[in-house]
Amino acid sequence: MKATLQTLFALGRGDKAADRVVPPTGFTARLTLFAAAAMAFLAVFALALSLAAGRLATSWGDELARASTVRISAPDGQMAAQTATALRLLQQTPGVASARALSEAEQQALLEPWFGPDLPVAQLPVPQLIEVLETPEGYDPDGLRLRLQAEVPGAVLDDHARWRKPLIAAASRLRLLGWASALMIAATVGAMVTLAANAALAANAQVIAVLRLVGATDAYIARAFVRRFTLRALSGAAAGTVLGIGAVLLMPPAGETAGFLTGLGFRGWHWVVPLLVPPLAAAVAFVATAVAARRVLGGLS
Repeated sequence: MKATLQTLFALGRGDKAADRVVPPTGFTARLTLFAAAAMAFLAVFALALSLAAGRLATSWGDELARASTVRISAPDGQMAAQTATALRLLQQTPGVASARALSEAEQQALLEPWFGPDLPVAQLPVPQLIEVLETPEGYDPDGLRLRLQAEVPGAVLDDHARWRKPLIAAASRLRLLGWASALMIAATVGAMVTLAANAALAANAQVIAVLRLVGATDAYIARAFVRRFTLRALSGAAAGTVLGIGAVLLMPPAGETAGFLTGLGFRGWHWVVPLLVPPLAAAVAFVATAVAARRVLGGLS
């Protein structure tokens, strides 16, 4: 614990003499910078995916939970009467806030993505749709189905339960996948930094031996490597985060359709989340380098 605190203090204060122990350039420096930048870039997208999936799950749950649909299929001449009966029954049902029959133009707009804009709805046996909005308390769907079956034989109630649950489950799994990806990215950063630190320590074995001869302790040598690799990871992750945020900003904004890919991004306080990526990458590099330095220095004794 004491050694860790000393390393953190040295990290913030800096030590030019100790910095000369670690080569400022070379393969390990490029590897650390590139790995941190690439992983930070991917982490920004993983976090954006996770947060967007969470918003989508909430949106789908709220919208589908409050709305239901009654579909009426009736012979010619009976559609208007059955629609009026269904509307009257719905307005008398506890838990139903409002009910209205969709117009011909609204039903055509619903079918347009599948059949095109020139579909003659009036000339086709298209069922009449009634939009039902619930109160916060909701209604009894089983009881409403029985009443509709008794008074409006051609009516079918769809409370969207069979649609809502799979959609919310899929969005929740996408959110979990995003966070799992972020954890895997952090582990990858740790592995790459450990590899680079091991290579740097092994390449400087003779320098370390000379430093020991002149009285440098292993803690002093380890702090030099930890500081240099932590700062490299921090700077690389900062660059990758900036690039990732820029790429996310290039994604199309969410429009009226509120699609998933068009809503991929950060909103509100979620913009704080990608700013945490560089310090978290530095923390991972700090731990990984400290462990690698302790192991390699112990082996060089």
